[in-house]
Amino acid sequence: MKTDKHIRIEPRESVLCRMLLALTGCVVALIFFMALPGTGQAQNSEHGKELFEKRCSGCHALDKEKEGPRLRGVYGRMSGTVTSFQYSNALKAARITWDAASLDKWLAGPEKLVPDSDMAFQLVRPDERTDIIAYLKELSSH
Repeated sequence: MKTDKHIRIEPRESVLCRMLLALTGCVVALIFFMALPGTGQAQNSEHGKELFEKRCSGCHALDKEKEGPRLRGVYGRMSGTVTSFQYSNALKAARITWDAASLDKWLAGPEKLVPDSDMAFQLVRPDERTDIIAYLKELSSH
């Protein structure tokens, strides 16, 4: 048992105080980490452009068909409606309007959202999906 001039701290209370202090430090560190650029869920269309070029441009372009359909204007467009692209029957029949929620589900797992859709690629990281979607949305508003 420790004794200070006016405060008596039991060993159990001392352990609880240290645990509370450590937990508070972790919470502060988490808040600081989430505020850093590139972390958390903040939309960043500039970063989305970079990610699009790295992750998507092998199969997609903005203004012409490649392995996949052109993606300029995809935000707000109905699935399977670019007439110059040959979509799978499943994607044409899905009748999904591409918005932030549907694009996020699509990029996270195309085959989960629309089985037999012919797109095997997926983006595992939610922050990357969020930024790419912000970029596609920005392109669609011009």
